[in-house]
Amino acid sequence: MGTIIVVLILIVAVFFALKSSTKHVKGEGGCCGGGCDSCTPKTKKKKLNGTIKEKKVIYIDGMHCDHCKQSVEAAIDAMSGAVGRVNLKENLAEVSMEQPIKDDVLKEAIEALDFKVTRIETKEA
Repeated sequence: MGTIIVVLILIVAVFFALKSSTKHVKGEGGCCGGGCDSCTPKTKKKKLNGTIKEKKVIYIDGMHCDHCKQSVEAAIDAMSGAVGRVNLKENLAEVSMEQPIKDDVLKEAIEALDFKVTRIETKEA
């Protein structure tokens, strides 16, 4: 009888662990200091007023959830003349700039958040 109870407890624990892992992989979990949608304040999207002179795509490893997305967007938006939009499914950030920003500056800002920049591509504005 004791063995059956232990097995049932293990099955329940594995079920909840798999459910949580699935949400995390989909980017719906509360990893990285994030949490539920009502717990994470939505930031107002920054808009540029000037002419877009340069666009870059930054490929980033380590982003898993909405909190990760908001952190990277906030780091890019904090730069003068730049706005960033993160695509979690593609693991990238698209950056539009009113004046060129060096790749090293962008990389440093994102890697300061403990993400890994794998490459940066310049696109036509």
